[in-house]
Amino acid sequence: MAKDILMPLLSPSMTEGTLVKWLKKEGDAVKSGDVLAEVETDKATMDLEAFDSGILRKVLITEGTKVPVQTRIGIIGTKDEKIDESAPAAPAAAPAAKKEEAKPSAAPAPASSPAATAAAAPAAPAGGRVKASPLAKKIAADKGVNLGYLSGSGPGGRIVKADVLNAPANGAAPGGGSSIYARGPVAKEGSTKLTTMRSVIAKRLLESKTTIPHFYLEIEVDAKPLLDLRVQLNDSLAKLNPPVKLSLNDFVLKAAAEAVRRVPAVNASFEGDSIRQFPDVQLSFAVAIAEGLITPIIKEAQNKSLIQISGEAKSLAAKAKEGKLKPEEFQGGTFTVSNLGMLGIDRFSAIINPPQAAILAIGNIVKKPVVGANDTIVVGHRQSITLSCDHRVVDGAVGAAYLKELRELIEKPALLLL
Repeated sequence: MAKDILMPLLSPSMTEGTLVKWLKKEGDAVKSGDVLAEVETDKATMDLEAFDSGILRKVLITEGTKVPVQTRIGIIGTKDEKIDESAPAAPAAAPAAKKEEAKPSAAPAPASSPAATAAAAPAAPAGGRVKASPLAKKIAADKGVNLGYLSGSGPGGRIVKADVLNAPANGAAPGGGSSIYARGPVAKEGSTKLTTMRSVIAKRLLESKTTIPHFYLEIEVDAKPLLDLRVQLNDSLAKLNPPVKLSLNDFVLKAAAEAVRRVPAVNASFEGDSIRQFPDVQLSFAVAIAEGLITPIIKEAQNKSLIQISGEAKSLAAKAKEGKLKPEEFQGGTFTVSNLGMLGIDRFSAIINPPQAAILAIGNIVKKPVVGANDTIVVGHRQSITLSCDHRVVDGAVGAAYLKELRELIEKPALLLL
């Protein structure tokens, strides 16, 4: 008996999805669990798996089309049975908007100039999804290259290894220092239709800043003890098989979770006529990807060791950058950490991720003169940490208590090993 393939509901906030690519074609044999297509949701690009076995008899939705959830997009059946090949209703099959053609500049730069190279169109098809090989994505993540600003030399404009290796960090215009003297436009004029993910980010952040009464608390901590402990631990962990290497962010995540355990009032959300308290720390941490920002979750982080948190954070971040996170791996967070210190940002204030009541912003560790013992001036390693709070849930005294515990854990990091 023929079975319909439906656009799945992959997240609570998802109302529609974009059929990015069919991985099976009409006539192909299909087994339950096979990946049929790639679907872009409001969070990520995910695999659509088959629930039935048979033959992919009919593709009802073409690639690049946006449809509501539970819409028929294909049919699986046997070779000779009669099937209903009628397409979904017209509103369901409305195609996703295509990227607009860039308007020509009045005085375009010569094709061989650095400015022209910088202005090359990004390798993003309709919907804004960057086309790049898996190896290119991995190298870009390691180099800190933004794929959205690169022009692909592979088939169909696909970004390949060579494109990333030839690009400077952040995907800026190649050419070194001489490019600062280039004349002409810095990029092609035009506009790009928002991806589903970017649309949701815009909506949620606007909602957060206009409906949540934010207030901010900042502390500056002595990060030298943490730096020293990390070196000691990594020297020993490097001898393991396989070796383990702890990042500074691993310590911050562990400290953030432990501080929440000590001050659980920040681990809550506002629900109109009540405040919901969460029993576990579902620790979200921000990961930048080509399509925007996503926050994978370390589940029940208060119960996990430093090494466990390190391993999960690295695994989840890699899956996020590859677009392979499952819905349960990025939904349901109760407290978020955003670390821009690793990108050289000294201090910042983050926007709360609703329905959470707080988010921690981690700045860079900076060497600076500080007053030491006996009022002597010494070289200090200082780190700015800012807590953004929803004042409907978290009062100033509660936020201050949380930061007090966090300071102790970072300045006495051996406590994180207990």
